Amino acid sequence: MQVPTIEVDQVPDPSTDGVLVVDVREPHEWAEGHIDGALHVPLGDLPARVGELDPQTTTYVVCHLGGRSARAVAWLQQQGHDVVNVAGGMDAWEAAGRPTVR
Repeated sequence: MQVPTIEVDQVPDPSTDGVLVVDVREPHEWAEGHIDGALHVPLGDLPARVGELDPQTTTYVVCHLGGRSARAVAWLQQQGHDVVNVAGGMDAWEAAGRPTVR
C-alpha cells in the first residue's frame, strides 16, 4: 500500500476549522515544540486512541522526520481513514518557517 505524502507547504493552516494534524512523536519531542492546534497521539498510543479521529476528515500526520508518521498513515489507511503523511516531519515544518508552539 502506497502512503500518500505531501510537502509541508501543502498542509493547510492547522488553525482552520476542519484541518486536523496529528503528531505521533513521543511526549518529550512534543514538549520541545509542536504545531499549534495539532492533536498529540504518540505512535504507540494510536491503536487505543483511533476513535478520537474522524475517518472522513483528511488527517495530516507528522513526526520528527517522516518515518513514524508514514507507519501511522499506513495503519490508519488500513482502518479506513483519509490520511496523508507530512514529508520531512517537524524538521521540514520548522525549516519552512511554519509556526510552532514551544
